[in-house]
Amino acid sequence: MNVHASGASKSETPSFYIQATASIQELWPRTLKNGDTFALFDQLGDVADPGLTPGGIFHNDMRYLSQLELLLFGQRPLLLSSAIDDDNVVLTADLSNPDIYQGDRIVLPRETLHIRRSRFIWRNTVYERIAVRNFNTQKQQCLMEIRTGTDFADIFEVRGAQRPRRGTITTRHPDAASVHYDYDGLDGKQRSMCIRFDPAPRAIAKGIASYDFTLEADAETAIVMTMHCGASDSMPGDPYSIPYRAARRDARKAHEGGVAIDCSHRLVTRLFKRSKSDLQMLTTMTPQGPYPCAGTPWFSTPFGRDGLIAALQTLWASPIFAKGVLGFLAATQATENDPAMDAQPGKILHEIRHSEMAALKEVPFGRYYGSVDATPLFVQLAAAYHERTGDLDTLRALWPNIEAALDWIDKDGDRDGDGFVEYFREGKDGLVNQGWKDSSDSIMHADGSLAQGPIALCEVQGYVYAAKRGIAEVARQLGHAARAEDLERQAEDLRRAFEEKFWSEELGTYALALDGNKKPCLVCASNAGQVLLSGIASPERAQRVAHKLLMPENFTGWGIRTLSADAVRYNPISYHNGSVWPHDNSLIALGLGRYGFRREASLLFRGMFEAASRLDLMRLPELFCGFARRRLGAPTLYPVACMPQAWASAAPYAFLEACLGLHCDYGRREVHFRNPHLPAFVEELHIRNLAIGDVAADILIRNSDGEISVTAESGEADIAVRLSK
Repeated sequence: MNVHASGASKSETPSFYIQATASIQELWPRTLKNGDTFALFDQLGDVADPGLTPGGIFHNDMRYLSQLELLLFGQRPLLLSSAIDDDNVVLTADLSNPDIYQGDRIVLPRETLHIRRSRFIWRNTVYERIAVRNFNTQKQQCLMEIRTGTDFADIFEVRGAQRPRRGTITTRHPDAASVHYDYDGLDGKQRSMCIRFDPAPRAIAKGIASYDFTLEADAETAIVMTMHCGASDSMPGDPYSIPYRAARRDARKAHEGGVAIDCSHRLVTRLFKRSKSDLQMLTTMTPQGPYPCAGTPWFSTPFGRDGLIAALQTLWASPIFAKGVLGFLAATQATENDPAMDAQPGKILHEIRHSEMAALKEVPFGRYYGSVDATPLFVQLAAAYHERTGDLDTLRALWPNIEAALDWIDKDGDRDGDGFVEYFREGKDGLVNQGWKDSSDSIMHADGSLAQGPIALCEVQGYVYAAKRGIAEVARQLGHAARAEDLERQAEDLRRAFEEKFWSEELGTYALALDGNKKPCLVCASNAGQVLLSGIASPERAQRVAHKLLMPENFTGWGIRTLSADAVRYNPISYHNGSVWPHDNSLIALGLGRYGFRREASLLFRGMFEAASRLDLMRLPELFCGFARRRLGAPTLYPVACMPQAWASAAPYAFLEACLGLHCDYGRREVHFRNPHLPAFVEELHIRNLAIGDVAADILIRNSDGEISVTAESGEADIAVRLSK
């Protein structure tokens, strides 16, 4: 992600820092998304005075609506309840009127009117139905205003960037039922937010639609708003019910496909349903297939690293994500040197943006490549996808891109030729740190001094090792036997060099990184846990890493901190220097499981499940603060964390894979469970519709006092289920 910082004064604030004037979770807890459009609302369904906070309706990285407020008799309604459906389609807010006074006399007692706001997004358009019912025994007048407005702020402006110039906003009322906001951008594009009211209001002016109607006793009326991100000639004309049914149908179709997980513990079932719904909501269809965008509000766009990791986390359950991610990243792979974009031939995309500031190069992220780990992760995912699916045709089509990525790893990724992949910012406006911990202060030495580049991160060397070992088998199947042997030799050479240069006997774990002088950064960080994911660590050292990470200075009870509590720069409320990230913990769990430490993996699963059970909607956030768990407490939220976030949403699938030792073997048409261990609260688990090739099976897993049994409950006869100790 790019980019947060901790401990910086305003004058020292790095580029693209996300300013925090208020907590997202406090002010904007309700999120909707469909395609390239997303929205954040308060619990009433309003966007009132967002300022620097990210409330509003966004499309392609620009805020199209920054004010949306419903008033009764000039006052905000009372909140009764507010929730988003389990499938993430509809936000429903139930409201009522406050006491309405005329002078010192109450003319409308509170809780006389019931207002239900139902809102969803479908194809660049936000639809809302406002139903008002009178529960008075007499007829009741209702004065209602709906106030709208826009700032057409670029997402980077919303994050806090200052711009010397902006385009021009105009407001039009083409008829008695509509308001149109037009923005003539500095990039030559016109963007429009077109709003239509049905029925037409009594009056509409300056973005305020005014209604004055009388309801008989127990009578109800409804107003429908259609808010379209696009020109008026593309505004849909269908009634509310048609896109509503289409949105529901698509969500139902998505939920019926793929793996479904049910558990005897209802909250575990809810956790997986939430994860599946959030991943579906975050997914955008590209010409190459589905791509899980990184997260709302800051990263609602394809990110290379995030998409690759989310695809790895869910590969056993939904390989369709991996195919879409690989295809999109191959299509956007760099083909030439561009220092401003940190691009070199073969390098895989960091992120892509469609906003005005990106088009004008006010930010470098139109198509940006400042990510050191996306390229090896691309190769690693390609190999893992082939192993999971046997889809050699896709790998054959991707092979030129894979070879280009491998070439980047060996050349531009390792400019000094020492065998390790390093990063160094080329463009003056790019990211200083280019691993997943991309805060400006996240890579440091034991004394707290910041490491200077080029920097070789420990986990990145593991990704390279796993990539070369995994893709060697694909090369062999494609008839490139000599290339396969060369890749395996390179991987083994890297393993030996890594153990020699990165292991610290003093720390009892791997160094965070090597700086530009090849000096190790001797701090204990969660990165060492991700090393285990690749298999590059020796079994003896993997055991020591596991032990180290589960000590109190690293493990909070909810999860493993990004940075040990005994480090000089430890800060539990920082972005990367002591916080807890669900995706990080899930990758560590997969690494623990790889080396047979399933009890330790289940400890991480338990901590993260119990964290989720104390959070709104059972939705795991991008990160939370790294304070030690209190007996009756809940995780401390990070103020500007994305919720939902793709790799956080995907984390439960990785935890389950790690605990079960689950491996889908395409060649044998077999689901193998290696020495599984589940937390005690998971007594019975159903994995339904687990597909291998064109057949699928339902599997029942029982946990009785730590003894695991696995049964093919139903499904195709030619999928074998095997349990080994």
